[in-house]
Amino acid sequence: MKSYGGHYLLSTELRQLGCRSVGEDVRIHSTCVLVGMENLSIGSHVRVDPFCSLIAAAGSIIIGDYVHISSQALLFGSEGIEISDFVNLSAGTRFYSRNEDYTGRTLTGPAIPEVYRKPERGRVTVRRHVIVGSGSVVLPGVDIAEGSVVGALSLVKSSLAPWGIYAGIPARRLRDRERAVLEFEQQLRAAEYKP
Repeated sequence: MKSYGGHYLLSTELRQLGCRSVGEDVRIHSTCVLVGMENLSIGSHVRVDPFCSLIAAAGSIIIGDYVHISSQALLFGSEGIEISDFVNLSAGTRFYSRNEDYTGRTLTGPAIPEVYRKPERGRVTVRRHVIVGSGSVVLPGVDIAEGSVVGALSLVKSSLAPWGIYAGIPARRLRDRERAVLEFEQQLRAAEYKP
């Protein structure tokens, strides 16, 4: 692949840069911001496109196998973010595992000592076969269950049940999602296995 203004860092380079663990066939674009690489675990067959930020300075970010994170996605993993296998995060998605209290009862912002702040905290979990549409925001403590799809420009404030299609502000279940992807996953994994 030819690119201008950057290239993809491969598994070997990411290991040398100090990632906690890196699988095979991993490509992260060189324009990405990677903070806390010692807290970043990446599976195999992963691509992270240009201008993403993976911030794992205070917590961890764990990325499974067969994951695509599209350009300008932001993962703020101060309380931990786990992305399972076969997940697709579209362009401009935002994942927060910590969020400020904007009610006015406390001060806000990273320049303020912790004693004067009361941020909402909670690990974000994105289960297998989830797709999160462009521009969507996921807030702390959310668990997006297996097979769920979040439509573009949605706000996910609470955990989602499995195999649903969700959209809106806040995200609401619109209908069920088909499970044919599970059969394709089995076929792919069987093709990978070489005794």
